[in-house]
Amino acid sequence: MNAIVEPRRAQPTDSDAILNALPNPVLLIGPDGKIADANMAAESFFEISAQLLRRQSLTDLVPFGSPLLALIEQVRVGHSPVNEYKVDLGTPRIGADRQVDLHVAPLNERPGHIVVMLQERTIADKMDRQLTHRSAARSVIALAAMLAHEIKNPLSGIRGAAQLLEQQASAEDRMLTRLICDEADRIVTLVDRMEVFGDDRPVARGPVNIHSVLDHVKRLAQSGFARNIKFIEDYDPSLPPVLANQDQLIQVFLNLVKNAAEAVVDLGSDGEIQLTTAFRPGVRLSVPGKKTRVSLPLEFCVRDNGPGVPEDLLPNLFDPFVTTKPSGSGLGLALVAKIVGDHGGIIECESQPRKTTFRVLMPMFNTAKALQSPNGEDAPASSDASQTSR
Repeated sequence: MNAIVEPRRAQPTDSDAILNALPNPVLLIGPDGKIADANMAAESFFEISAQLLRRQSLTDLVPFGSPLLALIEQVRVGHSPVNEYKVDLGTPRIGADRQVDLHVAPLNERPGHIVVMLQERTIADKMDRQLTHRSAARSVIALAAMLAHEIKNPLSGIRGAAQLLEQQASAEDRMLTRLICDEADRIVTLVDRMEVFGDDRPVARGPVNIHSVLDHVKRLAQSGFARNIKFIEDYDPSLPPVLANQDQLIQVFLNLVKNAAEAVVDLGSDGEIQLTTAFRPGVRLSVPGKKTRVSLPLEFCVRDNGPGVPEDLLPNLFDPFVTTKPSGSGLGLALVAKIVGDHGGIIECESQPRKTTFRVLMPMFNTAKALQSPNGEDAPASSDASQTSR
């Protein structure tokens, strides 16, 4: 009786190694519409091993009527590459929102075969949002300067006149003069908050222990507005210091935690705020005034289990005067975005019911560079830099 001999698995070639080294998913589609080959990034994207992918048709993986199927047919007919941007390939299995850029091209060496490369929009959208936040901040700077000059001076005169009238007014009229004074003070406070956007003075930055910042913010919150809210901490203790100004970081995370506390206030004892830190290499950003691109490997998140941000507000959440609060000014998150942007970082928000996450990506403190340039532009901002370097 002849023994059944299992076919030996082919050794990976240099071409396979190159494809597997690519961070973007790549698929080879056969003439019958089935997947002939896939790299490791495609395995991760579709959450299926390459061996199982080769047994499936592309129509089994993408949504019904997906533009990707039409693009493949277009390439088969035209025999030329085609690109399509911001295509949603989300499915219940891999996630409902998976926007990608598609690059589809014929493989001339194998007639009828089509190469498909997917590029997720996550990083590109982060960059686009960051540029939008900076543009919005510049608009607020100009508006703040105009308001300071054109509104604060007349308001001082109105308030002074109301105080003079108050001295000779009846008890009923004094209520009105007091209302005038209070409203004038409220407008001045709003203008003062906006003037912060116009402060372009260089900020002293240095090594800051992010966990010290988050612990300080947590103590402030638990002693006041978040007294009855449960905090969950998930920290990476090996994180290197962040290159930042400690006071401004406290301002950023205090604002984010305050927003989270207000989002879960109706949940009572079920309200939770989660603070996380992690090392996420791979994100780089061009910073104004610097020729080199800055790496942003440090990720800090503030997450709550509130009802979430309305979908129509999400794209403009960091723009000035955008708010979901009845009495909010809409300047808190705009200021947060400005501070993070001034530090060369990125802030983004992902929201769904019971899970809203504000994610901040920041550069880390370069100890070697600081030793080489002790008189550099970034002065120490905190004496607490005891974190170990990764």
